[in-house]
Amino acid sequence: MRVFVTGGTGFIGSLVVEELVQKGHQVLGLARSDEAEQKLKDAGASALRGSIDDIEALKRGASSADGVIHLGFSSDFGRYDEAVAMDEAAVEAIGSVLEGSGKPFVNTAGTLGVSGLGRTATEEDHGPEGMPRVASEQIVIGLAEKGVRSSVVRLAPCVHDVDRHGLASMLEGIAKEKGVSAYIGEGANVWPAVHRRDAAHLFCLALENAPAGTRLNAVAEEGIPMREIAEAIGQALGVPAKSIPSEEAEAHFGFFGMSAALDNPTSGAVTRKLLGWAPTHATLLEDIATLYGKV
Repeated sequence: MRVFVTGGTGFIGSLVVEELVQKGHQVLGLARSDEAEQKLKDAGASALRGSIDDIEALKRGASSADGVIHLGFSSDFGRYDEAVAMDEAAVEAIGSVLEGSGKPFVNTAGTLGVSGLGRTATEEDHGPEGMPRVASEQIVIGLAEKGVRSSVVRLAPCVHDVDRHGLASMLEGIAKEKGVSAYIGEGANVWPAVHRRDAAHLFCLALENAPAGTRLNAVAEEGIPMREIAEAIGQALGVPAKSIPSEEAEAHFGFFGMSAALDNPTSGAVTRKLLGWAPTHATLLEDIATLYGKV
């Protein structure tokens, strides 16, 4: 299969490209720089020059492929609303050239879009408008009615390996700065997690086998209490773990305070059964301990 991949040099995307190439697929990756182009070529892929806001490049890549995996997203979080709008335009452009083809289109979203339900979220749950990347998720799911084998992989907030820990890395940075690893209240709110290699494998399984209109939860651990995450960070960094009241969260965490308070228990059981996905790599707390154990 010839596969067009956006974000193919990123944290997860680089492993997606690696696995696709190993499986014998021909990979065309979107490259916005000479460095990105070289990384793709070193991985055994070819490159299409362009950026995530280059609509014509996206259409060319998608029209030349037998399937698409869209992982690219603007990293300028200071302009997050613009990044979200850019992502919606990107999936609409890709979808427009795939309509009626029956080809697979795998998009990326996040489990945080189904936070605060008061129960464990499943693949059947839909995020409300206004949550991160929910609109692009809905666009791609809707393509199933237009002859596209569309699916969405919703990533846990903590996609990790030994060097990076997703949103938990933000907590680590704040703990280093403040000299205390904090959690809010009892720290009972939870975040799910998944190792980056397990997440990358799920994207490849979705490309090959996901039915049209499928939501998939890339979740290996359904919910790790924030207190346990903070305590693991504190132990690793040699700083105390401490509860802070909710009214002090903004002052302590800054713009990250809202995320630190989110409760996002999420199941990936349907995804595992549907695609035979079986996460096998290290847990989040193991990776946190391993990273700082090297210092």
